[in-house]
Amino acid sequence: MSFVARSKIDVTVSLAADVVAAVEILPRVRPPLARLFAGKLASSLLNVLPRLFALCAAAQQTALLSAIETARDEAITSTTKQHRIELIVTERIAELLRSLFVGHLTQDIASAAAIRFLRREMSALVGTAQPPWGSAQREATARIVAALAALGMPNEGGALRSGSPLALRIAALNEIDLKSIPAEHSFLSVADDRNIIKRLLVDDATFCYCPDLDGHAPETGPWARQMTRDRLSPSPSGAAERLKARIVEILRLCAWLKAGAHIESAEHGIIERYKLGPGRAAAAVECARGRLYHAVELDPQGRISRFEFLAPTEWNFHQRGPLVRSLQGAVLTARRHRDSVHAVIASLDPCVGFTLNFREVGDA
Repeated sequence: MSFVARSKIDVTVSLAADVVAAVEILPRVRPPLARLFAGKLASSLLNVLPRLFALCAAAQQTALLSAIETARDEAITSTTKQHRIELIVTERIAELLRSLFVGHLTQDIASAAAIRFLRREMSALVGTAQPPWGSAQREATARIVAALAALGMPNEGGALRSGSPLALRIAALNEIDLKSIPAEHSFLSVADDRNIIKRLLVDDATFCYCPDLDGHAPETGPWARQMTRDRLSPSPSGAAERLKARIVEILRLCAWLKAGAHIESAEHGIIERYKLGPGRAAAAVECARGRLYHAVELDPQGRISRFEFLAPTEWNFHQRGPLVRSLQGAVLTARRHRDSVHAVIASLDPCVGFTLNFREVGDA
């Protein structure tokens, strides 16, 4: 989103001694797509989105295309749906791997060659993610899985190899000096779609800047998907658990691609379409960073009369969202409090840009 005036999120943590007394979040400035898209032919916008979004471009494009098709009452074939799911899955793997490289393996000199090989193979897979899915893509996926094994990531369901770079990183995250107070967790899922989409074109635009579900701001992303899918207990719930969830998801998605990428075994709710009325529709897509929503209203000539989008960032970095719940009341060791808080923020979304500030406010 290079044209945005402020794409970073500002996080200010107020400390009373070593206790987090308050967390203030100044959100990013979202791109003014509703204004930019107004009056444009819907079909003319689809090729623009990849240039507007640096992350999850395929998911953004799929969400808009699905919403437009549904508003027009256009049906799609199962082949088209399968291809779109393949694109979303491939992009998710690439984005999740990128978060590992940037957030956790940047300083691992010993694994530099393996990481370079993995990046080349991932680029090759993304470049060949065109229908039909065949042997070339399966072979590329197999090479990626082998490269992941060299970094200590097992086959799906296995444990990280002891002493591997990621195993050491998880051990380090488990040792960060932060003692959180118990917090109630909630997770965004396909079951929430109806409650959200009916507000996208009914409420004013502030809902997309500061959304809520009955006053709550649930978490979305790999850890939320794992908790919802496997019905696990969200305890413990720190940075290490969110990193492990990303690793599990990468392996699970690679296994699906290797097995032939069959639509029957695709992730539930990965792409959903909703008709909202004449010329009005919405779509939801599970992208790497969480659940993404697009909603459109078309005039009789097929031009955009209203467009709204709701990104995962608005949930995870909500004023009452999972970041605040994870930090509020936590006890920090002053010597490394910046590292501890930084790890929590990055665990929610390693790819989002943010600035972190601290201020002392007196005794708790």
